[in-house]
Amino acid sequence: MKHLGAALDQVRKMEYRRLSGKARSYIKGQKSTLLSNRENLTLDGRKALKKLLGANKRLQTAYLLKETFGQLWSYQTEGWARRFFDHWKESLRWQRLQPYEKFAEMIERHWDGIAADSRPKNKVALGFVEGLNNKIRLIQRRAYGLRDEEYLRLKILTCMLKEI
Repeated sequence: MKHLGAALDQVRKMEYRRLSGKARSYIKGQKSTLLSNRENLTLDGRKALKKLLGANKRLQTAYLLKETFGQLWSYQTEGWARRFFDHWKESLRWQRLQPYEKFAEMIERHWDGIAADSRPKNKVALGFVEGLNNKIRLIQRRAYGLRDEEYLRLKILTCMLKEI
């Protein structure tokens, strides 16, 4: 999603350069409004977003594509996730949004990892991951000065074992 936000920002910059006068004033200063999720905006932010999207068709299309792409993470099977992505990518066909096309190519290159995330058995609670990362950092601090990477790897693997 970070890369998609960067692609949307590139579209915003391209539109700002392309336009002039009053049309340009709608885009100026609206970066955070455009990159935020709609539900996270205040009432004033939503009004500004509606005004911005009403003034610029390409930004409206780019914003809607960004918002709909978030649905990809809710699919439980790889097949449905792939079908959604193929339809999303098909909707890019005539839009002439070069940053989005580059984003779609990047997703294609990394599809195996994204598809693995859609499998229920691969879902891991983020709290567990953060806790494991903290343990690894602690082991690294304690092992300061040791140069044996294999020893560090063994310490990380054994930190999860129950004590005998």
